[in-house]
Amino acid sequence: MMLMLKIEGLNVFYGAIQALNDVNLEVNEGEVVSIIGSNGAGKSTLLRAISGLVRPRTGTLNFEGTDLAETSPDKIVKLGVSQSPDGLNIFTIMSVQENLQLGAFIRKKDGEVQKDMDRFLDRFPRVRERLKQNAGTMSGGEQQMLAMCRALMARPRLLLLDEPSMGLAPNLVTEIFSVIKDLHADGVTILLVEQNAVRALEVADRAYVLETGNIVLQDTGKALLTNPKVKEAYLGG
Repeated sequence: MMLMLKIEGLNVFYGAIQALNDVNLEVNEGEVVSIIGSNGAGKSTLLRAISGLVRPRTGTLNFEGTDLAETSPDKIVKLGVSQSPDGLNIFTIMSVQENLQLGAFIRKKDGEVQKDMDRFLDRFPRVRERLKQNAGTMSGGEQQMLAMCRALMARPRLLLLDEPSMGLAPNLVTEIFSVIKDLHADGVTILLVEQNAVRALEVADRAYVLETGNIVLQDTGKALLTNPKVKEAYLGG
């Protein structure tokens, strides 16, 4: 299995506050790797560092031979790293279709872009139904699906998912994780940050537990589901 992303000794600060402390993490091509932890553990900061939205004080983020710590966010996207952010960060005053087209802004071949849009809309039928309406009129679950679909439009080598189930009703959570399983089956490499530990570990090949900026456990998703410490802290005992 080919190593795609290798993070070593990553330290990120917000002013005097340290958000990540000597984080080491690996993602292999074709894997789903989940990061679980409580609010404020540093999960979203880790994804923001990979995307170039925050800069580490020290450490390396090697993505297929390029150190992302030294690379601008736009070039990181061009390398094949695409993030579906938390907080439903879509362009609410634009149409659903325009949001999807923006997701493919780095791509040149219009015919292939349209083929991909059709393919992803088959996977997200709720998004297809609302293609012409303003994205801001969609429900929270629909907006989350749009954010994922928009990230996929870049045809990423590595897809970063930040809390895709946040604030969603249980039936929509099931739908989102069904899509993640389908993407995994298609060979998409995914780094998933998620507070719903059970769901995150169920879909993960491997997973990391992040506490107050420190990686405290790592194992297969299956092993962490049965780990007594993880069960007590994150899985309701």
